[in-house]
Amino acid sequence: IESLPFLEAIRQFRLEEPPEDTASVHLTLVPYIAAAGEIKTKPTQHSVRELRSIGIQPDFLMCRTCQPLGEEARRKIGLFCNLPVSHVFDGRDVASIYEVPLTMHEQDFDGLLCKRLQLATHEPDLTEWRRMVGLILNPPDRVRIAIVGKYIELKDAYKSVTEAFIHAGIPNHVGVDQVWIDSESLEGADVGDARLREIFATVHGVLVPGGFGDRGIPGKVNAIRFAREQGIPCLGICLGLQCAMIEIGRDLVGLERAGSAEFDPDSPHPVIHLMEKQKGIVNLGGTMRLGAYPCVIEAGSLAHRCYGRNEISERHRHRYEVNNDYREAFTRAGVVFSGTSPDGNLVEIMELPGHPFFIAAQFHPELKSRPRRPHPLFRSFVAAAVVHRDAAEAQATERAAG
Repeated sequence: IESLPFLEAIRQFRLEEPPEDTASVHLTLVPYIAAAGEIKTKPTQHSVRELRSIGIQPDFLMCRTCQPLGEEARRKIGLFCNLPVSHVFDGRDVASIYEVPLTMHEQDFDGLLCKRLQLATHEPDLTEWRRMVGLILNPPDRVRIAIVGKYIELKDAYKSVTEAFIHAGIPNHVGVDQVWIDSESLEGADVGDARLREIFATVHGVLVPGGFGDRGIPGKVNAIRFAREQGIPCLGICLGLQCAMIEIGRDLVGLERAGSAEFDPDSPHPVIHLMEKQKGIVNLGGTMRLGAYPCVIEAGSLAHRCYGRNEISERHRHRYEVNNDYREAFTRAGVVFSGTSPDGNLVEIMELPGHPFFIAAQFHPELKSRPRRPHPLFRSFVAAAVVHRDAAEAQATERAAG
């Protein structure tokens, strides 16, 4: 029911445009009944019948299945769905989503689609893509990154983050093993706590991702403090930057009970707060800073080394900002606000120069990461994790030898 307006738009669009300018590709599930040892094509037949009843005849069928369709099943689907068998494709489950273009190319889906749209194309060179997929599936090495979040029971909430790590592993020739840590489990622990040391003993980097609300905040702050004091590469995203400001404010700047106005309105030192123009309308979701905004990067900073550029554009989704009243105190404590809005009024990136790799961003870098263009912050973070891993292994070898 929810998709009907879109389907009607598709029907009208295909009616109004020349036939050679449109193609309808229908993705459909072909379930496999393990007990019977057979696949069932009836759901696909019903699905196509429903589409045809509202005026859409698919040109191609992409049949999602965990088992090979086989020629007989493809002929059956084509016959009852009014399609040539060559337009029925086997969308098999694969180990990585990045294999899908390769499996589609093997079946000449791209060639037939271009033919349908009357597009003159050359045979694609997929050499680099195959190499990339090979690295993803069989990386020569691995690193372990802890993701300290409050939604780990719903890992899809961090889907863009997990994909960004896959992308970042490619240029570093490593696979990234993601270690999920519930931030609430870290509450009440200090840096000397054996529990913290045990949790982070086998990881080579710590990521604190975004989120909303006060749940799990103390645990995120503890994770950041541990990573900072133990020299573990650390990347904060959105709320992760705000938690880093709170942790550094309390421990390095000396601001007792430094906090955020979002979840600690009585904090004597709200290092994170609402901008003046947002106050008084806090219950309206439209006050969020959404979309792409420019950011100017300080020359010589870690952020500049990651990006290699003086100005960038990144995507945002938040309402609370770094409180400018405290920026000078943080700067005296050694914090560098290496990325700001062009007018200098909003903090976009903060970092600690004395740390092997400690950087946090108010924006969401994961949203712009791509397999062929890993995001610079993730790529550099994973590279720092590799260095940290190698150093830790070298120290362990020396201790064993001694």
